Amino acid sequence: MAPPKTYRCEGIILGHTPLGEADLLVTMYTRDQGKIRAVGKGARKSTSKLVGHLEPLTVLRLSMARGRSMDVISQAEVSDSLGTLKSDLTAIAKGQYLAELVAGFGAEDNSNPALFQLMLDTLHVVAADPESDLPLRFFELHLLNVSGLMPELYQCVECRVELEPDAHRFSPNVGGALCPNCSPDDAYLRPLSLRALKMLRHLDRSGIAAACSVPIDDNLAEELKSILLTTVSYWLGKEIRSNSFLERLHKESLPEVYQKGI
Repeated sequence: MAPPKTYRCEGIILGHTPLGEADLLVTMYTRDQGKIRAVGKGARKSTSKLVGHLEPLTVLRLSMARGRSMDVISQAEVSDSLGTLKSDLTAIAKGQYLAELVAGFGAEDNSNPALFQLMLDTLHVVAADPESDLPLRFFELHLLNVSGLMPELYQCVECRVELEPDAHRFSPNVGGALCPNCSPDDAYLRPLSLRALKMLRHLDRSGIAAACSVPIDDNLAEELKSILLTTVSYWLGKEIRSNSFLERLHKESLPEVYQKGI
């Protein structure tokens, strides 16, 4: 049976680019259809009913029409503008980081409701506390999980022995934590402190609110960021462009004495 010519969906706008004289090519992640690229016809005209609706990091209820090569956005109704997030530059930058990762990991026309909900929940937590980076770490770990790429945190990924309290190693390409006795030839190895292992397990076992309420020091924050960003970048297979802007914002927010490394 042929699919219906029209359908409705809920989606988060990940980004858009101009198409032709007045259209927009919109990339969105939807709850039930996964990633979709669709055309907003006339969306750049001031008289269009789509004006203001297709901005990145906006949650929409959409009416869609199937096209030969690409679907067309017939109607769009904003269900969550995420206005609080868009009022803060750091929060916007973090939202763009989430959007880039979802665009990279999300498959077209392949439903993953858990990924949709993960992004939506994380955007709200980022909006409530733009300065905290723990929501990004939570997102990265659970992005790997809902994508079927969860790193091993409880047993040695090589010998399967349960990890005891110790200083272990971590390898993104082998698939997670390694005990001190295992060093696979092809593994990219990095140190994994006991504190970082415990915090990764906490992020894994907790909901986002509880996971992000734990205070951590700068050293632990940097170790978690290095581990998870390296792992996500490995599986994505390319540089995460929005991370460079986040790094620049972070550097500009530091006192001058820290920027100079004194």
